Amino acid sequence: MAESVQKPGLKRWFVAAAAVALVAVMLVASGAFKKADLSTASSPTFAVKRGQLTISVSEPGTIKSRNLEVIKSEVEGQTTILWLVQEGTQVKKGDLLVELDASKLQDQRVDKQIAVQNAEANFIRSREQLEVTKNQTQADIAKAKLDYQFASEDLVKYEQGDYPTSKKEAEARLSLARDELAQKTEKSKQSKELYEKAFTSLSEVQADELAVKRAQNELESAREQLTLLESFTHKRRLAELRSNLDQTRMALERVTRKASADIVQSEAELRAKESEFERQKSQLAKIIKQIERTKMYAPTDGLVVYATTGQSNMRSNAEPLAEGATVRERQDIIYLPTSNSVMAEVKLHESTLDRVRPGLPVRITVDALPGKVYSGSVAKIAPLPDGQSMWMNPDMKVFNSEIHLEANDDALRTGMSCRAEIVVETHADAVYVPVQAVLRVNGVPTVYIKNGDKLEPRRIDVGLDNNRMAHVRSGLEAGESVVLNPPLADAAALADQGPPPAPVKVPETPKKAPPATASLPEPQTSAKTAEVVPQPVAEARTPDAGTQTGEERRGRRGNMTPEQREEMRKRMESMSPEEREKMREQWMQRRQQQGGNSEGGARERGARE
Repeated sequence: MAESVQKPGLKRWFVAAAAVALVAVMLVASGAFKKADLSTASSPTFAVKRGQLTISVSEPGTIKSRNLEVIKSEVEGQTTILWLVQEGTQVKKGDLLVELDASKLQDQRVDKQIAVQNAEANFIRSREQLEVTKNQTQADIAKAKLDYQFASEDLVKYEQGDYPTSKKEAEARLSLARDELAQKTEKSKQSKELYEKAFTSLSEVQADELAVKRAQNELESAREQLTLLESFTHKRRLAELRSNLDQTRMALERVTRKASADIVQSEAELRAKESEFERQKSQLAKIIKQIERTKMYAPTDGLVVYATTGQSNMRSNAEPLAEGATVRERQDIIYLPTSNSVMAEVKLHESTLDRVRPGLPVRITVDALPGKVYSGSVAKIAPLPDGQSMWMNPDMKVFNSEIHLEANDDALRTGMSCRAEIVVETHADAVYVPVQAVLRVNGVPTVYIKNGDKLEPRRIDVGLDNNRMAHVRSGLEAGESVVLNPPLADAAALADQGPPPAPVKVPETPKKAPPATASLPEPQTSAKTAEVVPQPVAEARTPDAGTQTGEERRGRRGNMTPEQREEMRKRMESMSPEEREKMREQWMQRRQQQGGNSEGGARERGARE
């Protein structure tokens, strides 16, 4: 039906008309739309009364202690109760209350102790390995620095010592070979001259010539050695020494970086091993703490109350607390009231929030203590609805509220069922009529006055009601007779004629404390269309008592929920004037046809009688 409401046009009108027609058929079947006979004298009436009237909201609740210590399970996961103190025992501070199963935790403690020892060994090994790494890196860096220093010195030594010396030696050999060649050449020349003069032999001349050739070869060799030294040997040796210097410098840089990386890695491993060691120790300490928490002791003196006892009204399927039961982490196990002050915890329906406020007086009766009435006051109203109630019934919004009792009684115990009657208004002298006598025509409260054999509609001004009697602030006087089953059909016709006569102002005596003010609901009217909208005359009532007038209870109770009625009303308000007029005509035609059939049947029954 909710999807149909969102569709525009004819389909929405058709669904709304069908719903209204269905309601009309049910009302006709129950006799609610029987055509009114304004001249009948057989309609039941009620004489308007004046007197004391109390407007209140009544809700069931549970007795609880104002101040209490909550003993919760602090063991992770689920555990089993091995031993439990008996409920109702008066315990002292330090007494054992609950002992949970710790066998699994003890096994975990042994395993964790082994893990702690292994983690400690790994931590020590990593710590020593770090020192070894630091020592090794220092040695590697020192050797690399020394190699670089030697390479640098070798280059300087060659450039400034070895090469100049080798060059000078080569130049000296060349010079000596040149001088020796000149000498050998001169001697050979002289030997030839002497040979020509027959002063020497031919062999000596030949020997001198051989010596010249030898000197020439030595000169050529010295010259080539000098050239080789300058053009090849020097360049190659210089390049080797410079390359060696660069290699040792880069090796030093590599060793330095590697040493730094090795130290960082060793330190990281040490920190990881240390963290693992600390984590294992922390987990071991946590397990030991969990084992200690398996035994719960009383933090203060008090009376033992099982948590399941206090929750029985909210969780009917809660497992009773006993030895062998399973409990979860953060679950309430035992309540220890720390004082004699008690309160009543009730759930207020959202429809009563605009009437109930902190400070209002409350009368409390306890089911287990018949005849006793306790006084209290509303102390606190929750700002948000109860989540558990919304989860069980999303359409029901209730607010947890606390009512503090003024007097303490040793007979009151936590968990007792009670009923709290919150007094919203108290009138010492008020005019009132039954709630079923009031209709709302075009959103205006209206009653039917019995004047002789005629019924006359009269508009009145109403205040709150207590589910039985509605407070009439103006429009009626004590002693007048109002009809208890006002004719709905005539009220529909009356809506076409406009509002009924204005109410007559009746003086009203001031009401007693507490001064709980309540504004009237805004009239709900529809333009160009006369409609009868039966509504409750007041809203300060309990949700289980219903919010319908007497005629609605007979015609709709058991057939439509309050949500369905509200949905139908919203659909009618969202219709255009043409759609509403057409629907009203069809509704009236159907009502007249069914009313004629009902009258014909009634005449036939009267003839037979």
